[in-house]
Amino acid sequence: MKRALPWSDQVDVISSDESSSSSSSSSSSYSSFGVEVQVNDGTKNVAVDQPPKELSSDGLLIRKAEIYQEYMKQLPIPTQRGSVIPFTTWMGLGRSIKQLYGQPLHYLTNILLKQWDHSRVGSEDEHRPLDIIVHPCKAEATVWLVEELHRQTSSHHHMAKLWQSDPMHHAFIDSIFPQL
Repeated sequence: MKRALPWSDQVDVISSDESSSSSSSSSSSYSSFGVEVQVNDGTKNVAVDQPPKELSSDGLLIRKAEIYQEYMKQLPIPTQRGSVIPFTTWMGLGRSIKQLYGQPLHYLTNILLKQWDHSRVGSEDEHRPLDIIVHPCKAEATVWLVEELHRQTSSHHHMAKLWQSDPMHHAFIDSIFPQL
């Protein structure tokens, strides 16, 4: 790729926010992103079609979700189980799994575990520890199965929509995930 201007030429860039239209040959109409470039005391008007490379908040959220999903796809699901994990709630089981295996759980898995805990409220077994109701090995296998589905099949567009509707979504994204 060749440079349009040699490095030795002085270049002054002036941005114009207003549209101006004039019939004289020294000025031309500018778009909202018009730029005036001065080279060696001669002026060239350049219309820039593209806005500055700033993502909208929606675009940024979609990009973060895409990066997050790609990161989560790369993490292998453990094949060897550590030990039987005692637990009283689904979210407690999730915390123990994260600690034991040193891996984050997917945002959607964390949300699902929270929903499963909330679905117990008002039941007759609400205060019974879950490891008495569901065998710990089955519960852990269930969490890993759901985790694998979320890691491999979730749409980053769907996650971005969920994140947009939940201002506290970051509370369910495990801190093991690197900050963007």
